[in-house]
Amino acid sequence: MRFLLALAAAGAAYYIYRNRQPRFVGSTTNASDAMDDVHVPPRAGTDEHLDAAVMETFPASDPISPGKPSETAWERQQRLKNR
Repeated sequence: MRFLLALAAAGAAYYIYRNRQPRFVGSTTNASDAMDDVHVPPRAGTDEHLDAAVMETFPASDPISPGKPSETAWERQQRLKNR
């Protein structure tokens, strides 16, 4: 009888051990949330693009590299369609 009780206790302990919540290592914040909220208007100026570039680099420590914004596939299609 003691053997069955010990076996049941061991089984319960194993079940609890295997189904515990995973422990997160490192930061639990999602850095991509900062990038998801960046919206630049279609005819935005240089300052707006620079502000968007700063927001996209948060929270990284690398400096931004502002430059000419690249053309998206949709913008290229519209440009070629209007020729």
